[in-house]
Amino acid sequence: MTGSVAAQIAEKIREHIAPEHLEIIDDSHRHVGHAGARPEGETHFTLLAVSDKFLGLSRIDRHRLVHDALREELAARVHALAIRAYTPEEYARLARAAL
Repeated sequence: MTGSVAAQIAEKIREHIAPEHLEIIDDSHRHVGHAGARPEGETHFTLLAVSDKFLGLSRIDRHRLVHDALREELAARVHALAIRAYTPEEYARLARAAL
């Protein structure tokens, strides 16, 4: 697979989790000089995924699902991944609360 790490993450998440909403934020610039940071960046990410595949899963099981999908990226280039994994109903509730 070629391209940016963020693009690889997006492709794998779309393939394995089929999110109806997906955001991938590269937070690497906030970690310059920290452990795991590389000069070229793309080492620290925040992932927001909204999917029916999270229905009935605990927070830990949702994270496991994401980690399983990104096994190669986490072993090679990604040092840190913050995961926000919601069902569509949970995400809609959060959006309404923000109003």
